[in-house]
Order: sequence, then C-alpha cells, then structure tokens
Amino acid sequence: MTDLTRTRVVLPTGVELDVTHGGPDGAPAIFFLHGFPESARTWRYQLADLSRDYRVFAPDQRGFARSSKPSGVDNYTHEKPIGDLIALADRFGVERFTLVGHDWGGAIAWAAALGHADRIERLAIVNAPHPLVFQRSTFDDMDQRKASQYIRAFRVPGMETYIANDLDNFFEKTFSGHFELILSDAEKAAYIDEWSQPGAIEAMLNWYRAAPIIVPAMDETPERPAYLDAPFPVLKMPVLVVWGMNDRALTPSQLSGLDHLVSDLRLVRVPDAGHFITWEKPEAVTSALREFLDG
Repeated sequence: MTDLTRTRVVLPTGVELDVTHGGPDGAPAIFFLHGFPESARTWRYQLADLSRDYRVFAPDQRGFARSSKPSGVDNYTHEKPIGDLIALADRFGVERFTLVGHDWGGAIAWAAALGHADRIERLAIVNAPHPLVFQRSTFDDMDQRKASQYIRAFRVPGMETYIANDLDNFFEKTFSGHFELILSDAEKAAYIDEWSQPGAIEAMLNWYRAAPIIVPAMDETPERPAYLDAPFPVLKMPVLVVWGMNDRALTPSQLSGLDHLVSDLRLVRVPDAGHFITWEKPEAVTSALREFLDG
C-alpha cells in the first residue's frame, strides 16, 4: 500500500475538489463517490484497505466540505457531478475504472454508469437507489413515500438557514440518528467543521433541489411519469449492490426489480446495518467490495 494523500484538484468543469487518493502505480483504479451530508471520510476504512492493491480516488464532491460550492441550483444537476467524475479520471490519466457510490454518490454512480459505460468497467452501489426503482417507489410504495418526505423539506426555500443555525440538532437528528452506532466527539467535530464552511449547507441542499425526482405529498396523486412504465436501459457491466437492511430512509423496496435492470447483478444484504453502513459495518462493505473486485 502507498500512503493516502489529499490533493486539491482544479477541473475544467469549473470547480476545485479535494481528493483523497493512493495505491500502487499502474494498479486498477477505483473512484469512490460519497453522499449527503458527508465527504470522502465516508470511505476512509475502505480506502485504507483497498489501497493495498488498487489505485483509489475519493473526492469531496462539489458543494461538500472544502471543495468548490458554485452558487445556484443549476450547478447541482446530475450532469455536473458526473462531469466532475469524468474530468477527475482524465486528470489522473485513468481511462477505465470501477465506480463505487453511496447515497447521493450512488445516485450519481447509477447515472454515470448509464451514460458512460465506455469508462466504467464495474459498478458498486452502497445503499443508493436505482433511479427508476426509486421514482416508482415514491409513487407506488407508501412506506417509501413517507420515508422520502424529508426531501420535500430540504427543498423548502430558506431551509439552509434553519439548519445552519443549529448544526448540533442537524447532526443528532438528520445524521447520527440514522446510525446503528455512536459517533465520537471527534467525528462530530469533523462533520460540524465541514458543514460550517461558507455556503456548505445551501450547496448540499441544492443537490436535492436540482434532482428531477418527484416526491409526492402523502395525500397527493400527481400525474404519473410515462417513463415509469416504459422500457428502461439495462446495465451490462458487473454491478454489486450492498444494502444495510435497517435503512430508515430507503426501504427494502429499492431492491425489487433490480435483476431486470442489471444483467450481471450481485446483491449483498447486511441485516444489522442502516443507511450509513460504510461506518456502521465497514468490514462487511470492504469484504463485499474485495470479493467483487478480486473475483
């Protein structure tokens, strides 16, 4: 293994990202995308292990921690972080790679695999819903619709001010409240520091505001998008899905029908973990990734 390094990378997409990277020169490459409300720290256990045999790259994505936070919702539509990913791979001279994503990073990973199959050799998803399955579930599964109502709240104008005024409360209710373990004071301080960066909360919420996903109110019956019942592209590359089954934000309905959307699917269910499984059960995630990658 080589030591992991933090590098500030300037991209032609107009942003600067802090990137954790390391691993043997010439080894196969893996890119890791974190979700809300985290940073590359999401992957610290997996990076430490996998960097023994692979080149690993984990950016703090746009809007998070100390990476660039361009203003405006339009700067957080899916194609923007996907563009960052491809530009980052180009910057490090990586043509083909394995892509791993959790939460919002997983949403971007699904979309990137659908749009850039020429660059992504393998895909690994950790508690992040397939876009078709998730949108169907917010219409057809009332448990998932209920669990997704927080997205409607995050889209309310001014929510960033409410959150920024009480980051301790945000940590306890929105973040650590979804853990099956207790984070240390040092871990909490690290996250409070990231969220306290100028513009960070607004930028993180803009990921939700820019997303095309429809989350109906519980008593609402909106018009159903036609694509939900139409043929959808099937991914051909090998795909691993690791799922903490105690996830309170994403119900097990997100696993239904994946075998029809992925031609080479490997599914690992972890029964005693929640949404933030990379922290709660790091060995389970790392083991699943190793088996997938080494095999």
